[in-house]
Amino acid sequence: MDGIATRHWRPPRAARLTAAEARQAEFLFGGLHWRSERLIEAVFANLGYRARALPTATRADLMTGRELADIGQCCPTSFTTGNLANFLREEAARSGPQAVRDRYVFLTVGSCGACRFGQYHQSYELALRNLGLERFRMLLLAQDRVDQSDGAADAFQPDLPLILGAIWACLCGDLIQGMEYRTRPYETEPGATDRAVRDSVDLLADAFRNRPKRGETWGALAWHLATPYFTDALRQARRRFDAVAVDRLRVKPVVKITGEFYLHTVEGEPNYNIHRWLEAEGAEVYPASIAVWLDYLIRFAKQEAEERRGAIRHAGLRIAAAGVLQRALRLTYDRLRGALNHIPHGMPRQEELRALAAPYFHHRLSGGEGDMLIGKAIWAHRHRHAHMTCELSPYSCMPNTMSVGAMARVLGDHPDLLYAPIEVKGDAEVHALSRCQMILTEAKKRAAAEFEQALKTAGMTLDQARQRAADDADLRRATWKLPHRGAAGTAANAVLHMAGKHL
Repeated sequence: MDGIATRHWRPPRAARLTAAEARQAEFLFGGLHWRSERLIEAVFANLGYRARALPTATRADLMTGRELADIGQCCPTSFTTGNLANFLREEAARSGPQAVRDRYVFLTVGSCGACRFGQYHQSYELALRNLGLERFRMLLLAQDRVDQSDGAADAFQPDLPLILGAIWACLCGDLIQGMEYRTRPYETEPGATDRAVRDSVDLLADAFRNRPKRGETWGALAWHLATPYFTDALRQARRRFDAVAVDRLRVKPVVKITGEFYLHTVEGEPNYNIHRWLEAEGAEVYPASIAVWLDYLIRFAKQEAEERRGAIRHAGLRIAAAGVLQRALRLTYDRLRGALNHIPHGMPRQEELRALAAPYFHHRLSGGEGDMLIGKAIWAHRHRHAHMTCELSPYSCMPNTMSVGAMARVLGDHPDLLYAPIEVKGDAEVHALSRCQMILTEAKKRAAAEFEQALKTAGMTLDQARQRAADDADLRRATWKLPHRGAAGTAANAVLHMAGKHL
């Protein structure tokens, strides 16, 4: 074997994007909920770039993804692959393949570990080759760099203002989503919450589009951490919700959404429209937060450095830096949340989530959200933040399969925890939602029993509670913060608050 050259296989790379070309191109991205996507578009515009969020994926995109790429991939891969392919195919039909290659760049993220997420970009590449767009430019935001840059000096690299802007856009989008889902189930005028949300997102998009320039490195970071600019914008958004009247005595079960990142973040056909479906079934949705996922990623990096101390260089520095980042993220999120009167849900502490999950799921198992899925279900149940948890898992997703398996032991130790694991295939909606509906029926019974117990604890009848609520202007205002009085349900907490009692 001596003298035989070893050549490792490398996937074909798309055409490199230079910094100058990035100013002329239009960036395509997707995979988040629409509020954050709108704000990220504004972040790009603020820095002189053009960006467009792809339309929310549909069932037709799922079929296209299966046709053009590996049919055995998980449904988030099929949805995102087909979504990109259908968009580009329609654009190519209008203006030609070369114009599509020249105009658009797809910006996506990648990872590694026990998940096919690390191979998403290869599915995109296969689909693009099948469309005759093999030279289409695609940038992969890997864990440590922008892939396909080849280290060239003139290659496009996201700078700190772009990265910080995208993070702040996700945080603000999370908070508007949280405000929305805590308001709409109780609105007295149908459609009032949706109008407030649209106006708020428009207002915030203008704020991000006109964000002041504060340097490219440490100056930008210091400004984002200290400025009242975004809290002021959120306070203006809060005024849009001031006009929304609510009836908080409607008894509704609270359903916490967890699961694979794409499925629990998007809203639409990729997850069977689960958020709107649950609301239509009479529930209050506790949505998943992008901020909590970012917090988990920092925690995972920190614990890796802690457990490899002595085996890696500068481990202590990495641990300290991760700790500072984690505190900065939490402080920033709470400060922004305060602009909305702390009505959107706060972030659970990662240390507690890890401790709660420890007997059932090892914290070093990577892929997806790891042990956090177990921790969040137990946390929401123990602290009475939700009546049930709905975990959205892609068909045959290994990390989520491990999570669902571990939950069998959790349910043995916590038999009163309501848990609905939904395996999303993309084309089995009736079966999936019927399973969720069975658990939701029990959650409704528990919410009703909890409300009756709250009335008993408060020493009120339902009519007395309604009369007191009618006389309480704060309780009928969407932007008033209802204290948590030990109940999972909003109606029960409202009754306990009026009586000054705890469950």
